[in-house]
Amino acid sequence: MPPLRIDPIAEARRHWEERWGDEPARPMAAVTSVMRAQQVLLARLNELLGPLGLTFPRYEALMLLSFTREGALPLGKVGERLQVHRTSVTNIVDKLEADGLVRRVPHVADRRTTLAEITAEGRDVAGRATLLLNADAFGLAALDDGEQDQLTELLRTLRIEAGDFEEVPSADPVTPH
Repeated sequence: MPPLRIDPIAEARRHWEERWGDEPARPMAAVTSVMRAQQVLLARLNELLGPLGLTFPRYEALMLLSFTREGALPLGKVGERLQVHRTSVTNIVDKLEADGLVRRVPHVADRRTTLAEITAEGRDVAGRATLLLNADAFGLAALDDGEQDQLTELLRTLRIEAGDFEEVPSADPVTPH
């Protein structure tokens, strides 16, 4: 898709300022910038992962499973950890299973629970995908290291204020005596 001729967020901000002034225009421009950046990043990540038959949500599911001790989680936990609806988890796992990257297995202690378990091929594809994403700085190569850290901290502050997670004070760095 070719680039737009104008920045639609700047244009929207101009209209907002004309009607409601600078004060409400500033946060409107900021939030729509975040939303548009999310769309741009997701498209870039999906483009990178496409040759491996993955989308970013499928990649996230593979990585989540690869980080677990047993390589498996109940489907409900997958949705909870990825913060997606049950239906989305089912679709993600269906596609990964069809590609041989995960398998559904019964929970040994709870017959009502089904686990998604990463396969050896799933681990291999997740590893190759991670190399691709790391090489492209997860789509953030346009920002230097300091800017990436700054962006993370700005969004962390927003997430804390919204109650996304509880902030746990970090331990003081240990200084040698």
